[in-house]
Amino acid sequence: MTTAILLQAGGGLGYQQLIMFGLIAVVFYFFMIRPQMKKQKDQKKYSEELKKGDKVVTTAGIHGKVYEIADTTFLLETENGGRIRFNKTAISLEESKALNTPVVTK
Repeated sequence: MTTAILLQAGGGLGYQQLIMFGLIAVVFYFFMIRPQMKKQKDQKKYSEELKKGDKVVTTAGIHGKVYEIADTTFLLETENGGRIRFNKTAISLEESKALNTPVVTK
């Protein structure tokens, strides 16, 4: 009980608190920061590998085929033949991969 009172008063054992903050920082890095960095890297790689004729879905939910590619933009051809220019960052990686994955029927 006296140990609990000393800890609450802020006396002694400061190294234990420092170790706990360090462990929290490590856990935060591996569960929050690192996966986000990997996701951003995959998104960038996917948008750099785009080529004419690829089917994509934008973050706004627009489906279409890549008609033309520039440095930072691409021209998307929609179903009725309309063409819209988007930034490459507007591509939804998960939705585009799901669109291009063949459906397995049993």
